[in-house]
Amino acid sequence: MTLHVLGHPLANKILTDLRDKNTPAARFRELGKQLTYFLLIEATRGLKTRLKNIKTPLADFDGTDLDQSVVVVPILRAGLLMLQPAIDILQDVSIGYIGMERDETTALARTYYCKLPTLKGKFAIVIDPMLATGHSAELALEAVIQQDPDNVVMVSMIASPEGIRHLENLFPDIPIYTAAVDERLDEHKFIFPGLGDFGDRAYDTN
Repeated sequence: MTLHVLGHPLANKILTDLRDKNTPAARFRELGKQLTYFLLIEATRGLKTRLKNIKTPLADFDGTDLDQSVVVVPILRAGLLMLQPAIDILQDVSIGYIGMERDETTALARTYYCKLPTLKGKFAIVIDPMLATGHSAELALEAVIQQDPDNVVMVSMIASPEGIRHLENLFPDIPIYTAAVDERLDEHKFIFPGLGDFGDRAYDTN
């Protein structure tokens, strides 16, 4: 596994505002989308490309086009907020959905919904804002890997050391892209210092 942590000052500023408990839901959603753009640009560096000849207003030019289809798979519900930036950047992208529900007693996740497009030979991006215990990501990655994509990457805004280790042990070849690795999980298995429950803050629920 290769861990990639954003170090861009603008991304760090956005993440700081996301963490602020006084950030209202509408602003929180906008900040989450902004940070996702940074993460996706880094996470797609491995995309295959091909030569594309075009004409500029002045001359012929040998440019670049993508030579690999992309599938984005948000983990519901929090991952939905990261979906629109993926559509904006990648445009011609297929979308899968994996619904997860966390047991608040055990902190373990169960899958209640999974709908994936054809993944064979494609570049798959699994997105979830918070990589806490890693159990939700584990189930999502297992479902994606079974469909035989060429590439799989995991993208989260904040990760815990415990979650990273969990995925590293199970999927040593899958890169993780994140904006921050926080201190630890607390007694409730929330990322500390983190930003609280991402879904609740984004959608203004309790």
